[in-house]
Amino acid sequence: MKRLFGLTLALVMGLAVLGGLAAPVRAQEGIRIGLVTDVGEIDDRSFNQSAWEGAQAAAEALGGTADYVQTQDPNDYATNIGLFGDQGFEYIITVGFALGDATLAAAQVYPESHFIAVDVPAAFLASDQGLDLPNLTGLVFPEDQSGFLAGVLAARMSKTGVIAAVLGTDQVVPVVKFKEGYEAGARYADPEIEILSTYHPGGLDIAFTDPAWGATTSAQAIGNRADVIFGAGGKTGNGALEEVARQTTEENPLYCIGVDTDQWETVPNAHPCLISSATKDIRKGIVDIISGLEEGTLPAGDFVGEVGLAPFHDFEDVVPQEVKDELEAVKEMLLNGELDAATGEMIEVTPEATKEG
Repeated sequence: MKRLFGLTLALVMGLAVLGGLAAPVRAQEGIRIGLVTDVGEIDDRSFNQSAWEGAQAAAEALGGTADYVQTQDPNDYATNIGLFGDQGFEYIITVGFALGDATLAAAQVYPESHFIAVDVPAAFLASDQGLDLPNLTGLVFPEDQSGFLAGVLAARMSKTGVIAAVLGTDQVVPVVKFKEGYEAGARYADPEIEILSTYHPGGLDIAFTDPAWGATTSAQAIGNRADVIFGAGGKTGNGALEEVARQTTEENPLYCIGVDTDQWETVPNAHPCLISSATKDIRKGIVDIISGLEEGTLPAGDFVGEVGLAPFHDFEDVVPQEVKDELEAVKEMLLNGELDAATGEMIEVTPEATKEG
């Protein structure tokens, strides 16, 4: 796996920004949960926001408190993590693949804190260095599966035979998995489909916070006949969705597909085109991990979160029933391991393999 290095520190008038406060306040009772965002910002209406909602929900359920450090620069990840580690927070959540190495290092420095690395297979990172870190859990997702479902939906809803994906950087493995799954799902549904996929050309400091580029790239895809566009890249992807919404008309309907969370709830400007979202339930995953750790019931190793497609909302009557039925059948095959989300190829499942699974 590609190793990404980084440190994060958000400064406002010389003070670190933790949930709008200069420093976290130690709770008199209950657990304390600290969250370090990636550069996508806490209000990205997607990835970081979902993680923050999970931290808040876990704190509320367990009678604790939650706070966050908002990343401004990818050079300060370790410093931001240390703001919580130095104060002995029971749980520290780091959000994004780019924080992997900094999280691995911090888990060794702060053994009394339990680290939850969103989108990082922590067990692999630790074993790669010969480490045994019981205080590190990775929250990972099969993004290619939800991307695959989005691709099937896109291909079935396209009238032009051209669809697109506007993506964050290819330096982040989950983004690549979303893309690969989307393309494989589209070709599974229509081998002749034309797919226009574009990664943001910038680094981690801008790839997820550039809605203007997302909008421009989306407009270019529409100009090249794409009538369904998948936006997967934080605020950059949001810009793509909103551009599709601006250009859709009753005479020439265009569709867009969101990512990570049900973006119908977070990007209302995309409602004119937002047919669904390729979801990964970060919020539930964080709650389940912390609850399981508190109860002593969490199995060892990384935690695999749930993925899927969000509801169709106002497009419930637009999506044909046969497409809905196909999506349900495809989802079942993906969950059962009968269909490879990265390639779209069928997999023979033996009774022995099913029993082991």
